[in-house]
Amino acid sequence: MASRKKNQKKAEETLVDIVEVRDQAQSFVDRNQNIVLGGLLVIVLIIGGIFAYSNFYQQPRQQEAMEQMYQAQVQFQRDSFALALTNPGGGYLGFLDIIDSYGSTDAGNLANYYAGISYLNLGQFEAAIDFLNDFDPAGDITPIMKYGALGDAYSELNDLENALDYYEDAVSAGDNDMLTPYYLKKVGMLHEKNGSFAQAKAAYERIKEEYPSSSVGQDIEKFIIRVSAKG
Repeated sequence: MASRKKNQKKAEETLVDIVEVRDQAQSFVDRNQNIVLGGLLVIVLIIGGIFAYSNFYQQPRQQEAMEQMYQAQVQFQRDSFALALTNPGGGYLGFLDIIDSYGSTDAGNLANYYAGISYLNLGQFEAAIDFLNDFDPAGDITPIMKYGALGDAYSELNDLENALDYYEDAVSAGDNDMLTPYYLKKVGMLHEKNGSFAQAKAAYERIKEEYPSSSVGQDIEKFIIRVSAKG
């Protein structure tokens, strides 16, 4: 378990670096005691099986997947997205093979995010959406990043309704001093593009009030002035 938590922490730290570029009644028991007790026994056996699976099978695979994914992460950080997906070099697996071979591990799950961002950068937006939707985020940061990236993909496809929905999901998914104002600004800009100037102004003013020290907040006053003149 400690190893798994360490790997999860390492994965979240890697993701943060990339950004600086997301789940009976007693009477029944009396009448059906044998059935209930039998059901409880099944549940206990299932839980025991899950525990054994996690400790003796899943944890070693998670460690192996993290080691295999290292070179793909290196290529990703170099913006060599095509190589990161399929052929990172050194005999290591790309993100797509990690997903195929280790999809049930935390690393395999994380590879879905990397693959989604890679396809986003390669201009293959439908593929980006597919892989991002397969990514199951956890914690405070990765849900924001997933929804924000989905917003970017839909924005690139000129599907502004879905883009706005996902940017709003990103804002609601957590409270991060860097990411939340960043996506709040995108919410405001899409509202402004749609002619919803009051909603755009509300988004910009929230940045000014709640995140004044962020890089976005330091520059937000001119957006407020601009949208105020339109509305």
